[in-house]
Amino acid sequence: MKKTGYFTHRDCLLHEMGRGHPECPERLSAIDDRLLAAGVLDALDRREPPLAPLADLELAHSRMYVASVRGRADALRDDVAAGGPTHAQVDPDTSMNIHTWDAALRAAGAALAATDAVMAGELENAFCSVRPPGHHACKSEGMGFCIFNNVAVAARYALERHGLQRVAIVDFDVHHGNGTENIVAGDQRILMLGFFQHPFYPYGGAQSHASNLLNVPVPAYTRRDAIRDLVKEQWLPRLEAYRPEMIFVSAGFDAHRDDDLGQMGLLEDDYAWMTRQIKAVADRHAQGRIVSCLEGGYNLDALARSVEAHVRVLADL
Repeated sequence: MKKTGYFTHRDCLLHEMGRGHPECPERLSAIDDRLLAAGVLDALDRREPPLAPLADLELAHSRMYVASVRGRADALRDDVAAGGPTHAQVDPDTSMNIHTWDAALRAAGAALAATDAVMAGELENAFCSVRPPGHHACKSEGMGFCIFNNVAVAARYALERHGLQRVAIVDFDVHHGNGTENIVAGDQRILMLGFFQHPFYPYGGAQSHASNLLNVPVPAYTRRDAIRDLVKEQWLPRLEAYRPEMIFVSAGFDAHRDDDLGQMGLLEDDYAWMTRQIKAVADRHAQGRIVSCLEGGYNLDALARSVEAHVRVLADL
């Protein structure tokens, strides 16, 4: 019987952006501890991802951008060795330390390795517990805690390397996946679906005109049942009509009621419900193929509980 893959790596714990930063290594530790304590980890196929090849990153990012991140990482190592600053700023919210390059390659590498394993039939689906997250990373720019766009890289990889014709990206983070939109807008091989709090960081997405995008802005404090109605009335008909051959999930859990970085009210059972809807579509049209990658979620307890709910549905537990 095929299992759910669980991709994570110690390198992802070594990337950090300073004391008190919400996107912290403890996020992954909280998830791992929760899955272990709940007995879920034993049911998963735990795998360590490789470093993503640069050529695969360039399926979603410009060659110049990838080279610039590598150059910045090399310069930072030299600075640290000489007793200089320990971090390099990417944007006001995002920085790199000497481990960020490897962590970012592992995060993207997890999405790629999960895609390979699911396509090969080794796994039914997979969850990538990785950081830095990715959905704010644009084709030529990192921002919003993100360096490389893990899900967009994997979606393009499934098309270009595995020969799929149609894939879908579902993003339920509280923030709009502006980087993913920047990369995939107009690419009819990819359907992107999302809802996000608006107006809110990154202050865009409400006017997404490309026909392959369905990004739905919702106001702060939108009720849980309204989100479920949105999924049933807007997402699911588009997914059914599109018939994706694989589904990628930008799994952000910061729309949880307890997460201070957003003002939404979702709970664990909402994430489980959304995952069941996605899984049902994947079972009908994509041979069950799903690769889910961690995005946001900053209240450690709420994050861990929500990931457990998500993974339990993926693994039929």
